[in-house]
Amino acid sequence: MLLRSTWVKKCVSAAMAVSLGAISVQAWAQVQIKGAGASFPSHVYERWTHRFAELNPGVSVRYSPSGSGDGIKQIKARAVHIGGTDSPLTPQQLSENKLVQIPMVVGGLVPVVNLPGVGANQLVLTGEVLADLMRGDIPRWDDPRVAALNPGLRLPGLPVGRIVREDASGSTEVWTRYLGQSSAKFASAVPVSQKPAWPGSTMAAKGNDGVAALLKDTPGGISYVSFDRVRKDRLVGVKLRNPAGNVVVASEEAFRAAILASDVYRKGEDMASLLSLARPDAWPLTATSYVLLDAEPKDMASADWVARFVYWCFMHGDELTRGTGFAPLPERVQAKLSGRLLQIHGPGGQVPKFIAP
Repeated sequence: MLLRSTWVKKCVSAAMAVSLGAISVQAWAQVQIKGAGASFPSHVYERWTHRFAELNPGVSVRYSPSGSGDGIKQIKARAVHIGGTDSPLTPQQLSENKLVQIPMVVGGLVPVVNLPGVGANQLVLTGEVLADLMRGDIPRWDDPRVAALNPGLRLPGLPVGRIVREDASGSTEVWTRYLGQSSAKFASAVPVSQKPAWPGSTMAAKGNDGVAALLKDTPGGISYVSFDRVRKDRLVGVKLRNPAGNVVVASEEAFRAAILASDVYRKGEDMASLLSLARPDAWPLTATSYVLLDAEPKDMASADWVARFVYWCFMHGDELTRGTGFAPLPERVQAKLSGRLLQIHGPGGQVPKFIAP
């Protein structure tokens, strides 16, 4: 099962029921939790933070979708309590910066285009042709390589307008990794990076929302956004041929299929890749998004509430995530949450109150 099992919830809840009551909102009135980082899952986080604040008057949780690079930078500087990133840090980086990393949701990136006469999920691309488009090797939309994948589809004779992220972005790192796996030429020209040097002339915008807005104003444009933005902003998504040879459409079901084909599901390895997995129904551009927390906070009053918020998302996030364009993590991964939060220790060695033994 991908959803959190009743058994897991009962076991964890029973172990923590007494200590959950140890914190009262009245005791920590007007608590302010600050977060920043990945824009990929920001609309889900917005839903979670809004509901959490409704249930806990006096607690404010603010998350700024400033990009994964900024989220990592701010949590390292302890300028925020929560740093969001789509690019997981290595165990060494976590240790050096005294951070705890927790996976939160799984979603998909989607190639999006603005082509007159071409509707949603009509254009078909392979990873290799998509890589040639983003490398600048295919300059026009009526190129034979695109036409060969789309017999019967009338392609406009427009120049290809490549739109990329101007901020350091975990989505861009996922995007360049996928394109590099699909094309050796792309891999040699564009390194895997949150902010690569793109060959040729590109247009840039900040965040998923900025990219979506610029794409709408750019006939012939192509870019990449999270799946929820495709639906929210009514963008024209592209179908992709996956490694199994099937042409698939981005969907929550296709993201779950990628999870099931991965070591995230089989072994509970939350940093395992979800890209380009050879399952017939899997979306090849699927990725996990994470949050980073201070492992040695000086202010345990705030750390208690940060941990409580993350735990609440673990317990109740599924019902609020359903229908947003994201998929929950397997319970093998979710079951590790308590252990991750227990890695947090205050100045006196204390752990967040609500998970204290």
